Amino acid sequence: MAVKYGKFELPTKIKVDESSRRLHHVRFIAEPFERGFGHTIGNALRRVMLSSLEAPAIVSVRIEGVQHEYMAIDGIVEDMTHIVLNLKGALLRKLALEEEHATREFRVVSKVLDITPQQIEKAGGQYFVTLKDLLSESDYDLVNPDLLIFTATKPFIKRIDLKIGVGRGYVPSERHQILDKVVDEIIIDSAYSPVRMVNYFVENTRVGQDTDYDRLILEVTTDGRITPEEALTFATQIGILHFEVFDEIKLHSISFERDQVELSTDRDALMAKLALKISEIELSVRSTNCLAGADIDTIAELVIMPESEMLKFRNFGKKSLNEIKAKLEEMGLYLGMDLAKFGITRENVKQVIIDYLTEKAGKEG
Repeated sequence: MAVKYGKFELPTKIKVDESSRRLHHVRFIAEPFERGFGHTIGNALRRVMLSSLEAPAIVSVRIEGVQHEYMAIDGIVEDMTHIVLNLKGALLRKLALEEEHATREFRVVSKVLDITPQQIEKAGGQYFVTLKDLLSESDYDLVNPDLLIFTATKPFIKRIDLKIGVGRGYVPSERHQILDKVVDEIIIDSAYSPVRMVNYFVENTRVGQDTDYDRLILEVTTDGRITPEEALTFATQIGILHFEVFDEIKLHSISFERDQVELSTDRDALMAKLALKISEIELSVRSTNCLAGADIDTIAELVIMPESEMLKFRNFGKKSLNEIKAKLEEMGLYLGMDLAKFGITRENVKQVIIDYLTEKAGKEG
């Protein structure tokens, strides 16, 4: 049995302030929150975005004929220390998609760099080797492809190996755990975090006659390896993951009062929606199969289910949950609906729908 709590004011939609949008910078506005929740949510999201988001970065470099990072290289203006510093500024984008069987292992990208006399001559004696010269043929998108890596003054052919990993935060070179390290491989510091700045502000906003509710404004700036929208999406899911840890000690479930979604007062109009089969609402195959595996056949059985329980179903993830919530919203429904006033509970929902369909068929017959 659930404990009944009063209604919390919650935003129905996150707004994007298009007037403030710049390259890799977005301002998000969410309102209204109950007093104090603007700071609670804003600070939590800020900390997660700054500390826990992942992106690719170069973790080591190996240049043919270079034994250590303090060497000067014949035909190259910069010494190896300077080259390492330049590589630390490389910004690579590639989302580790589950469908691609992404692993956490380092990936090696090799390039045989052939600097010809014609290139040197055409460049006026100094040929600028940029990031795209080393990684243009890799699987990574280059945020700053024109980043200078080094300047060549003589023709040469050298093999350059870059080892790339995905991680969080800032990892000094001595903390990288590279099991297959070779003798002349130079380990470098890696700045994985793709978020450069997060600011949040809380202002008063109005709900009815009350003006003491919170408006949360989040300003997110990334370096281009992820978008601000992706940063907020990932941070939200990471936060939910950690809150769910404490769900194990739940002694009671809570049901919250909430404004009823504007449904037709005609019971038949509502029942017609609730009686629809899951197969009739155009969900993805993955979501449909997950619901079938949970023995959920109709919309009524779906909407009466709390969101927290949906995530416990086998193979059911956030992507499927968001898809279902969006589809229900289009229908004017939501998860966790209280259908008691229509005589529908979790215990009798299947029978009520069967009875409704039988009655409907009798009237039409």
